[in-house]
Amino acid sequence: MANPLYDRLFGAHAGRQTPFLMLPDGTTLTHAAFLDRAAAIAHALSGLGLRPGDRLAAQVEKSPEALMLYAACVQSGVIFLPLNTAYTVEELTYFIDNSGARLVVCDATRAADLHPVAERLGARLETLNADGGGSLAERATATEPFPTVARTADDLAAFLYTSGTTGRSKGAMLSQGNLLSNAEVLARHWRFTAEDVLLHALPIFHTHGLFVATNITLVAGGAMIFLPRFDLDAMIDWMPRATALMGVPTFYTRLLGDDRFTRDLAAHMRLFVSGSAPLLAETHRRFEERTGHRILERYGMTETNMNTSNPYEGERRPGTVGFPLPGVELKVTDPETGADLAQGAVGQIEVRGPNVFQGYWQMPEKTAAELRADGFFQTGDLGRIDDDGYLHIVGRGKDLIISGGYNIYPKEVEMVLDDQPGVLESAVIGVPHPDWGESPVAVIVPQPGAAPDLDAVAAAAAERLARFKRPQRLILAEALPRNTMGKVQKTTLRAQHANLFSP
Repeated sequence: MANPLYDRLFGAHAGRQTPFLMLPDGTTLTHAAFLDRAAAIAHALSGLGLRPGDRLAAQVEKSPEALMLYAACVQSGVIFLPLNTAYTVEELTYFIDNSGARLVVCDATRAADLHPVAERLGARLETLNADGGGSLAERATATEPFPTVARTADDLAAFLYTSGTTGRSKGAMLSQGNLLSNAEVLARHWRFTAEDVLLHALPIFHTHGLFVATNITLVAGGAMIFLPRFDLDAMIDWMPRATALMGVPTFYTRLLGDDRFTRDLAAHMRLFVSGSAPLLAETHRRFEERTGHRILERYGMTETNMNTSNPYEGERRPGTVGFPLPGVELKVTDPETGADLAQGAVGQIEVRGPNVFQGYWQMPEKTAAELRADGFFQTGDLGRIDDDGYLHIVGRGKDLIISGGYNIYPKEVEMVLDDQPGVLESAVIGVPHPDWGESPVAVIVPQPGAAPDLDAVAAAAAERLARFKRPQRLILAEALPRNTMGKVQKTTLRAQHANLFSP
């Protein structure tokens, strides 16, 4: 019986003794060995009473077994819900309750805290540890193949919960077709083959590390150097054996900060991809000077996986996220009316394609508000398309600053500030103001060892920006608050500086 996602990602490699996961201890797991173990876990899930369409919530450390759990869910038709390992018990309670998960899988160190939660919510609790042990692993003793459950492209494969910065997190429902279409398009677009070895240091509770990096490698039939987390020494040690790296901007700034990261070290690499947060133009420039490679930046989100990409061949333009991927339609619209805007105008980005999710779990009103009847998803991101067709992300709609009736797009101001001597990066936020409603404030992180001249920075802003766009305060900070994927948490900054202009 057909199961499109399993058949393409996993079943296609059945019996192959080819390398799949290269592990930090020097061992290598073949495709065949991985699938045999994943099938045993699928038997264990079935033995625990899970049926197609049931939800499994997993808060586990990154490991081969954690990836096998994903494969087992796909093979058995169980909807996989990966959860950030940093979530608290209170946060996990919401996800387990909202998703209606029948099984919760966690590290043994969290079992005591989560057991009463799971019991109260009618879910079973099993453990799976970073070393591959745990109660679920002990149940996975079957040696016979698991009969793959029939699924269609429209059947749900996963839930991913949004970050919830503007309210309760929403469970984005992703179908087999959503995940498979995106993986196949990206593998072709970025030229992945069975010869590729991906240096994988991303978490696998997020779309970037799981549904982009891992799924692409599986579609292509290649291998992964599977590191538990970003570790600079390990990245440098393993890079000569890799051909590609997918990372967040922090990966690249930390590599550039180490003298061992040289052109020779990166000579064997074919592709460096960055996403999940904007990459500074300065990082682009320094990376190309150091290695001869131009980082490929792309744009995606929880609800859609990847939407756009800079070209594999052609100009990879800093400050942009390239063009819509094949099969993806993208337009910029008026956030209030939904009307299409002229090229070059700033508006809300909307996308439509086989990658776009099925809606929010148990939130029909929110689904209807963000997913139009014609299939276009309102991303909440603000952007513009330049004369050459490249998409520029200006910011999140919720980050738009309205001061005295004028719209201020933080990214435009940040680009000016980031260009100034001694400035590593900046974040511009709107802070309540008694006269203007809100006023722009800039939080600036200095370059290592530098002390930016804030008067000079203000003068440069005055020269390049209209008066209403200029930050009313420049605040130095050691670092910007970020989430686990490197995105600046402007909600945190707004809370920290909410009383800056109070009488």
